[in-house]
Amino acid sequence: MPRNGDANDGHAALLADRAFCLNLLRHLMLVRKFEERVYQLFGQGKVHGTAHLCVGEEATGIGTTFALKEGDLMFASHRGHGQAIGKGIPVERIMAEILAKDTGVNHGRGGSMHIADIGHGVLGANGIMGASGPLACGAALYVKMKGIKDRAAAFFFGDGSSNLGAIHESMNLAAVWGLPVMFVLTNNGYGMGTPLKAAVNDTDLTKRAVPFGMKSYEVDGNDVLAVYLTATEARGYVVGNGAPALIVENTYRTSGHSKSDGNLYRSKEEIEWWKARNPVIRFTERLFEGGYAQGDIDEADRWAARTVDDAVDYAMGCPDPAIDDFERASYA
Repeated sequence: MPRNGDANDGHAALLADRAFCLNLLRHLMLVRKFEERVYQLFGQGKVHGTAHLCVGEEATGIGTTFALKEGDLMFASHRGHGQAIGKGIPVERIMAEILAKDTGVNHGRGGSMHIADIGHGVLGANGIMGASGPLACGAALYVKMKGIKDRAAAFFFGDGSSNLGAIHESMNLAAVWGLPVMFVLTNNGYGMGTPLKAAVNDTDLTKRAVPFGMKSYEVDGNDVLAVYLTATEARGYVVGNGAPALIVENTYRTSGHSKSDGNLYRSKEEIEWWKARNPVIRFTERLFEGGYAQGDIDEADRWAARTVDDAVDYAMGCPDPAIDDFERASYA
């Protein structure tokens, strides 16, 4: 079973690629600032419905999606803003969607939890826990039946969802049918407010792959380079062998489960400990060790802040969906 040491072997080579690393840093910072702004807009009453932020988990979404190729298909989790950004959906259109604007990626009808863009290979997120597992199998079956080469389907889900029947059924189906599915398990240690150790007897979630004869990977989900390298290896295995794989990315969300989460189930000390080890800080420290300058970090920070500001300005200036057009794209 590949683990962190295997991924770390390629760190030095990646650190030498300035364009790649600085782009990776910009996107980590972009996701962080995007999520912080969404939380702020929530407080101002500008976001309708609910939203689940990925503050602290940025490396899982960005590291994994950077390993995907343009034609790959992806199903995001309900905590999927960073995953959608990493797959290439324009930030301003995601922001417009969250603010329920007609120019949003789904014309303001999907909101935070249902962002989809077929043109970028994002086939949606799902408010039903684990429900995209069978859909990912369907997407991979399409790829297989059409004989499309070098194409994978990636499905993000959490440790809470990993206990659901739909997940195990999907993993079994993908293994039996030989489908190129990357099951990406972002293990942040809590299923809503329930700690993992209180929900499962064995917290080694890579073992979920064993009954299905599926290859598994485990990685430090707060180390974006390790995530990228592990996801790249897993993708190569999936498309090269016509078989699924499970990737367990161990991370931690410093934001609450949702906007209504009071964080009463964990201590402030625990949250602060993880904040000091979040992916942005971890990667910044790694870049300094690799010889990058403070100016590189500052430029990436300014780019991310400017991009989010522009996205908010764009969304705020966009029209709301028209009432007489309400049934557009409704199929029922």
